[in-house]
Amino acid sequence: MNPESCKPLVLGAALGNCVHVAGLIGFLRLAAEEGYDVLSLGTAVPVSRLADEIQRLQPDLVAVSYRLTPEVGRTLLEDLTRQVRERGLKDPKFVFGGTEPVAQEARQVGLFDEVFGGEATLDDVVACLRGGACGVQEPNHASTLLKRIANNHGYPIVRHHFGQPTVEATIAGAQVIAEAEVLDVLSIGPDQNAQECFFRPDEMHPEMTGAGGVPLRKPEHLEAIYQASRCGNYPLVRIYAGTRDLMLWAEMSVRTLRNAWGAIPLFWYSQLDGRSDRPLLASISESQQTMCWYAEHGIPVECNEAHQWSLRDAHDAVAVAAAFLGAYNAKVAGVTHYVAQYMFNTPPQTSQAMDLGKMLAKQALIKRLHDDTFVSITQTRSGLGCFSPDPDKAKGQLGANTVVQLAMSPQIVHVVGYSEGDHVVTASELIESCRIVHGALAQALEGMPDMTADETVLARRDELIEEAGVILAAIKQLGEAVSDPWSDPQVLAQAVRVGVLDAPHLMGNPLAYGHTWTMPIDGAFKAVDPETSTPMTERQRLAQLGLDM
Repeated sequence: MNPESCKPLVLGAALGNCVHVAGLIGFLRLAAEEGYDVLSLGTAVPVSRLADEIQRLQPDLVAVSYRLTPEVGRTLLEDLTRQVRERGLKDPKFVFGGTEPVAQEARQVGLFDEVFGGEATLDDVVACLRGGACGVQEPNHASTLLKRIANNHGYPIVRHHFGQPTVEATIAGAQVIAEAEVLDVLSIGPDQNAQECFFRPDEMHPEMTGAGGVPLRKPEHLEAIYQASRCGNYPLVRIYAGTRDLMLWAEMSVRTLRNAWGAIPLFWYSQLDGRSDRPLLASISESQQTMCWYAEHGIPVECNEAHQWSLRDAHDAVAVAAAFLGAYNAKVAGVTHYVAQYMFNTPPQTSQAMDLGKMLAKQALIKRLHDDTFVSITQTRSGLGCFSPDPDKAKGQLGANTVVQLAMSPQIVHVVGYSEGDHVVTASELIESCRIVHGALAQALEGMPDMTADETVLARRDELIEEAGVILAAIKQLGEAVSDPWSDPQVLAQAVRVGVLDAPHLMGNPLAYGHTWTMPIDGAFKAVDPETSTPMTERQRLAQLGLDM
């Protein structure tokens, strides 16, 4: 105990000839955040000096690191053990951190209460510091999204989706994934039969069982998946929204899976994309009602809206406007904590610079909604369409994409398995994908250049904020007779019908305009004149629709 501050004291040192202190300093930084006084003796500390300082300072905890040759490390640690015992230094707890080969040696010398090797996690370290007696206290795995984020001390929580073609395989995989302790949120992906017809089993198509996810057929299936994940680091569990009966899905998913947050589209999962037979107007209204239900139960909401437009090759300004509309409708519904998902690499021809500019534009508009009643949580992810079917190339893409996403300072990183360019991710591939992302996070969280300061990125951000503003103003013009056009289902449906919100993939859809042409130009997706392929501003595009902006 430090007598001057009455706080427990942690004494740290890189032992012998070791000059690598990044891990040690990281440990001491966490210790300081947990209420300890910390003191580092620095690099290449002789064993005798460390023993002298332990005897003089009488710390509560001694943190030793060594990252060089295991054989030399073993000799140094045995010498430290001998000196500690000869001097009768029994009170401090001893913690070791180093490479896994040296950690194996440290475990054998019998001095250390906790040894952190190459696979140690932030949760492990924090649990040690909070337990006092290093590891005696069980880690406190937070059971809500907000607590999970807070407990991660600025390190993003990791999410991944998972759903095998059988319920049995999904249950088994959920346990393996939880035991691996590589993610914080396990998202369950049901097959389309479940999403559309769970509550209408007589309308299911048996030949489509397992297509696109796990064939959930009764609430007990969800409960079994949840119980299988109650091990390891006890990840939060959530599930995709249904494409029909959204309110019934919401109630059941919270009851069976303790759904970490709801993900509700605004326009989609309807006749607009063919994922259900819900008319667009009814779909918008039902989505708003479901958001209200989650808000009333104090559960965060994600409106997975903007990337649905980009998946259909909409130009970037539409995607940015849709991102704002999703957040706006969640706020109107009473949601206080909004999970804003930013799907990068969509469409896949988008360049990294233009992509980041687009995401910063979305984020800037959503943050305009922040106040005492509403705040957004940034969640980033890669787009499915960007991954190569070659697993080695895809792994590189996953790591590179993650580094760019970190420019957004996300609280959640939604990992997409590297295998998705070829096949649905297995449990082992999911674990490997999460480890790749953890490697990128460890490398990039400290000292990266600020990509958000790039002039090209900022210019695209500002351009898209202005262009999206024109779209939002056009929607207000359509609904000038109503009090709140941005949340009025009739006005929103009309915006799709007349083409204010439009995408090339909607061609031929009776609910949409479907005549907007887009092209990738210098890495950005822009609306173009269908006859000349010349890029158009939003004022020019909307003028062709008869709207004078």
